[in-house]
Amino acid sequence: MANIVETLYSWLSFVRHISLRNLLEIVIITFLVYEFLVWIKNTRAWNLLKGIVVILGFTVFAYMLRLDTIFWIASKLAIVATTALVIIFQPELRKALEELGSQNLISGLLSFDAGKENQTFSERSVNEIAKATFEMAKVKTGALMVIEREVSLNEIRRTGIEIDGLISSQLLINIFEHNTPLHDGAVVLSGNKVLAATCYLPLSDNMDISKDLGTRHRAAVGISEVTDSLTVVVSEETGRVSVAENGGLRRVSDIEELKKILSRLTERQENGGKRFKIWKGRIRNEKKVAK
Repeated sequence: MANIVETLYSWLSFVRHISLRNLLEIVIITFLVYEFLVWIKNTRAWNLLKGIVVILGFTVFAYMLRLDTIFWIASKLAIVATTALVIIFQPELRKALEELGSQNLISGLLSFDAGKENQTFSERSVNEIAKATFEMAKVKTGALMVIEREVSLNEIRRTGIEIDGLISSQLLINIFEHNTPLHDGAVVLSGNKVLAATCYLPLSDNMDISKDLGTRHRAAVGISEVTDSLTVVVSEETGRVSVAENGGLRRVSDIEELKKILSRLTERQENGGKRFKIWKGRIRNEKKVAK
């Protein structure tokens, strides 16, 4: 009992020495670390970071087992690796600095608007996308529609033209109509809206993809390899409908099957009520989409 009292007393003595300045520093550092992790999560840097963690873990493993040669090589490469990281993350760092310079910090930190962002994907949007897809498939109109999920597609949106219109079959068909200014490239969909058109997607390097499939299908697989997005593809040559997800591509035979696939996007469950957001766009009360 005496030991417990002494321990509590030592902790209380420690707390007494914490000043308001120390608390302010703790809050600021916590906020910066959180913002950095969110920035990493919302870019393709997340996968690179996981690779770096693996390398660091291997280095610690080598140190613990006294593998001196391996640890010496790793320590000598540390400076070169730091420079390499700056080069690798250059696009992400540049965009982060641009966003920091262009946004209003006060309105970015505090927001009472809980209803505009991260809207649940509705059943209506599912029906409109499915209808537009098979209408275009009938007349062999090529289409590429990327649906955003948890991983942000802001980088992809910046490569295209902003639309910000409510999802409808008429709008999607009109965008991909031949000889229209917006038909070339991909469309990004999120929160029941068409966010952007004519967007450029990264092409997959997977050599197992059939040679019969063109650039549109390779782009669909490519974006599914670096994000958790779901992409609907309509072949311009055959009118075949396919869905790309998790680095894979599968054919969809009819509209009901496509609706069943897209219906997973409506399964996000909100915890209910309007929410006060301390950090705008950061706190989410939705469960992750069922895999």
